[in-house]
Amino acid sequence: MTETIPAALAAAVRRDPTTPLLTWYDDATGDRTELSGATMDNWVAKTANLLADGAGLAVGDPVAVLLPPHWQTAAILLGAWAAGTTAHLGPEPHPVDVLFTSPAGIEAAATWQAGDRYATGLLPLAMPLRELPAGYADYTIEVRGYGDRFVPYQPVDADDPALPGRSHRDVSRTAAARAEELGMTAGARVLIDAARHPDPADWLLAPLFAGASVVLCANLDPAALDKRVESENVTLTLA
Repeated sequence: MTETIPAALAAAVRRDPTTPLLTWYDDATGDRTELSGATMDNWVAKTANLLADGAGLAVGDPVAVLLPPHWQTAAILLGAWAAGTTAHLGPEPHPVDVLFTSPAGIEAAATWQAGDRYATGLLPLAMPLRELPAGYADYTIEVRGYGDRFVPYQPVDADDPALPGRSHRDVSRTAAARAEELGMTAGARVLIDAARHPDPADWLLAPLFAGASVVLCANLDPAALDKRVESENVTLTLA
């Protein structure tokens, strides 16, 4: 079994870099964003380079990701794990070297001690924020300046921490077990209601380790569900 998160992503990209790995819907805004394995890998590499080269982080350094389910959240989390850093998801504040949040999370993020701070509006087409919170850089602007390929100074090991107190090996095994519990299988196309499954263990890691692709839906409109299942070739619905 794959025992690190970067290895699981690499396996997903190798299987077919051109097919959708994560498709994002927000029924409140009408946003639809589709990321193939290659496109997701590109965003992950840029994020990892931002952390390793831009912020100078190394294996085990703490990074806070205080964001709701979203395709950018997936890229940031996977980038943090590719760089070997430890992802802190909250809610309890912890001193971190880099913090990512959205304007909606600025108040909660203020209780965290952090070095570099990045905000993203989680907007359609990865548009930048019109008004940037004081003390923050715009993730969607900054990350574009980094390389599309990431080569770690020190490859991530299964014993390295992925979450506080949890190694990549532990997280990998938990994700595989959760995928089985939820009925995810290799090649499945899984529609996930973000409101019902906000934990990245469900909407990101379980499908990744199962070899499944995701249709992640925010503000899911029940009236759109049947049509979406058909149009996206969904084989499993978690809504």
